[in-house]
Amino acid sequence: MAGTVWSALQGRELEMGPGIAPSWKGKNWLLKRDADDVAWLILDRAGESVNTLSEAVLSELDECLGQLEARPAKGLVLRSGKRSGFIAGADIADLRGMRDAKKIKVRLNRAAAVVNRLDALAFPTVAVIHGFCLGGGLELALACDYRLALRGASFVFPEIKLGLHPGLGGTARLTRLIDPLEAMTMMLTGRSISPPKAKAVGLVDLVTEERHILAAARAAVAGKIKRSGGGLRARALSLAPVRKYAAEKMRAKTQEKARQEHYPAPYALIDLWARHGGAADLFQKERESFADLLVGDTAQNLIRVFFLHEKLKKLAADHSDLRHVHVIGAGVMGGDIAAWCALKGLEVSISDLDHTGLAKIAKRASDLFSRKLDAPAERRHALDRLILDFNNLGVERADIVIEAVPERLDIKHDVFRAMEPRMRREAVLATNTSSIPLEELRQGLQRPDRLVGLHFFNPVASLELVELVRHDQSSDDAVARARSFCGRIDRLPASVASAPGFLVNRALTPYLLEALTMLDEDVWPETIDEAALRFGMPMGPAEVADRVGLDICLEVADRLKESVDLLPEVPTWLRDKVKKGELGLKSGKGLYEYSAGKPKKRDAAPEPDDAMTDRLVLPLVNACVECLRKGIVADQDLIDVAMIFATGFAPFRGGPLHYAKTRGAEAVVTALQGLSQKHGSRFAPDAGWAALGESFDPIS
Repeated sequence: MAGTVWSALQGRELEMGPGIAPSWKGKNWLLKRDADDVAWLILDRAGESVNTLSEAVLSELDECLGQLEARPAKGLVLRSGKRSGFIAGADIADLRGMRDAKKIKVRLNRAAAVVNRLDALAFPTVAVIHGFCLGGGLELALACDYRLALRGASFVFPEIKLGLHPGLGGTARLTRLIDPLEAMTMMLTGRSISPPKAKAVGLVDLVTEERHILAAARAAVAGKIKRSGGGLRARALSLAPVRKYAAEKMRAKTQEKARQEHYPAPYALIDLWARHGGAADLFQKERESFADLLVGDTAQNLIRVFFLHEKLKKLAADHSDLRHVHVIGAGVMGGDIAAWCALKGLEVSISDLDHTGLAKIAKRASDLFSRKLDAPAERRHALDRLILDFNNLGVERADIVIEAVPERLDIKHDVFRAMEPRMRREAVLATNTSSIPLEELRQGLQRPDRLVGLHFFNPVASLELVELVRHDQSSDDAVARARSFCGRIDRLPASVASAPGFLVNRALTPYLLEALTMLDEDVWPETIDEAALRFGMPMGPAEVADRVGLDICLEVADRLKESVDLLPEVPTWLRDKVKKGELGLKSGKGLYEYSAGKPKKRDAAPEPDDAMTDRLVLPLVNACVECLRKGIVADQDLIDVAMIFATGFAPFRGGPLHYAKTRGAEAVVTALQGLSQKHGSRFAPDAGWAALGESFDPIS
């Protein structure tokens, strides 16, 4: 055990105080004092690449704080010994499967007592923050008197994305430290803020460089750094009537994005602040609310989704030497793929026979970089990495070539014939096809082993999932390089076998086509969309179809109809709309008319019923079971995570197959049989339900 933490700190660039043996150390923490009697407390969790607050970590901290109380220091500097960042919040593994609210409250009270003990130390305390500072880590930092941030740090309360809110005093401390509206926005959105923003709102007291940390920490201990206050609005919001009015506005804004019956956490957080903001009991009420949320289905399902996301992310670890990407096709998808790769630091060239399309890419890319990159210099560098390749020269230097031309087999074959002889021998050839089996695309290739599918979803910058498609001649090396490429650009590769529509479009098409069939029966699009929204979809199928493009929906539906029997017929009026150029959002008119990018929806639409929701959702679930039975996807978890991160399938339900587990396989089959009797054989339960029924475990 000797030296576990201490040896890990040797030779690092991080300022860790005096280079002397610690006066106290545990498995995860060490404490040492400099010549001025300033204590340095370092967290370097054993056996982990990042710091998290487990029960053991907090128990050790409690012991260390006892040492400091027994022998007070002139000041305390708290920092991380991990180069990756400060503290990534609580250990989420500890929260999974917890369903006893009383036991949770006991644990929270114990953890909060440690944080409060830090807060109550009788000498100045300084948190030095580099890299990420998340959730419980930020709550620990808030318990210190000063917060010093390194450039590049980020501050986030991500609990809302797990169906929770802060539980170790964050709600009380943040709303007292800074403008309460800024604090609530930060907690309700789960968005990160940068050091300059954190300094501007008063969350941190100083933004500096690593080389100045020692001097800055000494200045903080000496009281020479000015601390920020909440300002006039903070004082106004300390009045209950003003706070109640602000809370009502927050609820209304939250309702536009998340329904309370689906996502109770933001509403619980607003209620906490509205009723107890500024009061001493907010700390206790926060813990009680956190425990009640944690035992609920929403939080447990979202925690499960978090672990599935992390599992897929680890599979995409970037061990790649890919540096140059060449994209062929300057449409929306090709342009957005190219811009995203440039944003992520790769050199990118993009070509298209239509030079007009190339000219539009720079504007779209510039808009993306303005949204995603703070510094003007970073935006310029990203634009410099994006090369409009009018002569298609980049293909000869590229490590990976991505084809993103229209979804026609003949056009894609023409591109492959022209490009393949010019590619480097080790380069990967990737297609962004959304539905064409790779067995058809590989025909005529000299090296079919290096062909893989990389199916991105629109919008590329928002949807993390990429279907990584392999065929029976794909080499392991090509697949591995494609997977690493996904990791390089922060995307999640879901491995699927080559089949019509792969997974996502195969499952999504019956959902969208059923909505079109309802429209053919004179059901209002607003009613159909509301049925999906009540289930928990982020957007209704009519609006999704418009955003995808009715022409694309028609292409995919026609191709799948060739090989999938149980699909509704494509309505004739849809073909007519496509012929007239009424393609949806991109043309300004589709199933809805659009103004400033938003659909014009009627207010008096009839209310949907539960049967309508089943009619939309269960064909999607049924198709997922079919994909699992046919081996298109390896396991149930991958289906769930793919459908959530590619289509937005109600995350709080845990994915389509997890939803089926919760509802009960027999109940779903019975519902499908009822729909089949009423609406036709397209609802017939897949043969895979028989095997799945016994294996479904709603707890997993």
